[in-house]
Parts: sequence; structure tokens; C-alpha cells
Amino acid sequence: MWTEQSRGRMAKIAKKTKRYPSDLTDEEWEQIAPLMPKPGRRGRPREVDFREVINAVRYLVRSGCGWRMLPIHFGPWQTVYGCFRELARRFLFQTIHDVTLMLDRERAGREASPTAGVIDSQSVKARAPGAQRGYDAGKKIVGRKRHIAVDTDGRLLMVNLTPADISDSAGAQAILDSIRKRWPWVKHLFADAAYDRLKLMDKAAYLDFVIEIIRRSEEQKGFQVLPRRWVVERTFSWMTRWRRLVRDYEQRIDVSHAMILVAMGGNLLRRTAHP
Repeated sequence: MWTEQSRGRMAKIAKKTKRYPSDLTDEEWEQIAPLMPKPGRRGRPREVDFREVINAVRYLVRSGCGWRMLPIHFGPWQTVYGCFRELARRFLFQTIHDVTLMLDRERAGREASPTAGVIDSQSVKARAPGAQRGYDAGKKIVGRKRHIAVDTDGRLLMVNLTPADISDSAGAQAILDSIRKRWPWVKHLFADAAYDRLKLMDKAAYLDFVIEIIRRSEEQKGFQVLPRRWVVERTFSWMTRWRRLVRDYEQRIDVSHAMILVAMGGNLLRRTAHP
């Protein structure tokens, strides 16, 4: 929640950044520096500063600019993009996100691995030439759909990107397969009525999940905050504060997935480095 106290905290953090609010502070860099790839024993010495690469990628995702519009002091955009793709292939952004997620849960007095979560989806426009996309008839959007699972505090656990014409329940089946491998202690999931489908429920029972459907009251008129359901909606709002994620501008799904991890990992990293 945006309060006078949180506004003062963010102002103090902004003073620690080098140039832009998206830049890593020294405390944040100390946490992730050991995760950076080690230089090779042979060949040409490394000239790329990974801290500047991370700063450039965070600037791009936060501001929503294009690769060719990156400020020149980050270095050539081709170098930044190449390093970004290499780090994404090494699952660096996934590692940073998952490590900071567990640290943030422990800081909040919880177990590092969650046992319950909330699932939902969001359709966004995708206009990149050649991008894999579909038509969501319910939202009347041509683009992609983000199927996500979050813990009960809203931290992102899993994301599955599909064309927008894939149903919520079909996308959630891939979430169940992935979440069992990465977060094996998750057993209970909350969802809305769109996930009350026989095939999904059968697969959940086979994988030892319990999916609890949170339904609206028949007497409800207008908007009403539903228990557990509002948490995942807040996560979507956290996500779209990073302007590159308001739409899906990426042609490749793996690049779009990495952008989401950069954004959500950046939120968690700032929270853990500056409690």
C-alpha cells in the first residue's frame, strides 16, 4: 500500500541508485553478484560489466523503451541484448527470482517453500510481427495469455505463456506440471469458476493437488473483493507497473517469460535488500 512511510522508504532507495530508479543499489548487487557467470579460464578476458547489463535490462522493462533506444552509457544495445539472451538461457533471471522469493518469505516469518497458492490468467495484446498469438473471445483481445500461480501473499511462483485462445483450465494444466517440480510442497490452490473443469480437476487429483473454487455470491451486486482472489489481481498490477509488460512486445515467448522474471525478481530483490 502506498503510504507516507513507503513513499519515504522509496525516496531513500532512489538516492542509492546510480542514475535511474531502476538501477541496482550496492546492497542489491551484493545479493546477486555471486550468481553471475564466472569468467572462463581461456580466451579473451571479459569486458562486459554484468551489473550494467542488468541495469540496462531493468531500465528497458521498467520504462518500456525499445532495445535500440537504450541510453548509450549502457553500451551498444546489441551487446546488452546478446548478454540478456545468454543470461536467460542460463536461467539466471529465474534463479534470482526464486532465491529472492524464498528470502522474502523467510523475512515475513514464513517457510521458504509455499504450501498454497492462487491461480489466474491475464490476456494482453501482442503485436510483434511473427509472434505466436490467438484471439480471446471473452476479452476480445488478440495476443497472449499469462497463466500464473502466486503464493497467498502474491509472490509469483509460476508463469505459463500461451496464445490467448487457450482456455484458463488448459493453461492451468501446464502450471500444475511445472509447479510440482519447482515448488513440491504446494498442495492447495485457489481459483475462480473458470477453472472448475473436469479434466483439470482429474489432473489435480492425480498430482495430489486440491483446487478450491472461490465463487461469487448469488446476491452480489457490482464489484466485491473476494477472499484469496484479490491477491493474484494485485500481482497482475505489480507486473504491469513495469511498462514493457503492459503489452507483450516480444516475438519470442522465452524472451517474454524472461521479461516477467526480471520485473517480479526486481520487486523481490528491492524488498529483501532494503527491508
